[in-house]
Parts: sequence; C-alpha cells; structure tokens
Amino acid sequence: MIQTVEAVVDSAGRVHLLGEVHVASPRRALVTVLEEAAAVPGETALLAESALAVDWSRPEEDTAWSHLQPGK
Repeated sequence: MIQTVEAVVDSAGRVHLLGEVHVASPRRALVTVLEEAAAVPGETALLAESALAVDWSRPEEDTAWSHLQPGK
C-alpha cells in the first residue's frame, strides 16, 4: 500500500516525518522537496488537536491521568 505523509527537511538534509508510517519490512521511498517553506513549528499538532481530543476525552484516559490532577 502506498502511503503519503508530510515531512520537513531541515537545513542539514535530515527528514523529519510529521506522521506515522507503517511498513512490514524495509521499503523504498521518494522524497519531494517543495518550494514552499515548512509550516510553523507546532502547526501540525494544533491541526491534529480536534482529532486527538476524541481519544483524550475518554473516561479511561481520565482515569489513567487522574494522579496528575489531584483537585479532581
């Protein structure tokens, strides 16, 4: 299955994936460097927040992290 994931290439040429890639064994990959600058750091996290909130709002998550919220 072909997967596409956003990434940022830093000035040293290192590729930083902004999403997960799942493969069963090593695979070839192509990297296309775009002309546009990288997004503002943290923008991807902000864009993903609403999707992640579904998981964060589950009762079992509240239970797992309750020791960090003594006032609740």
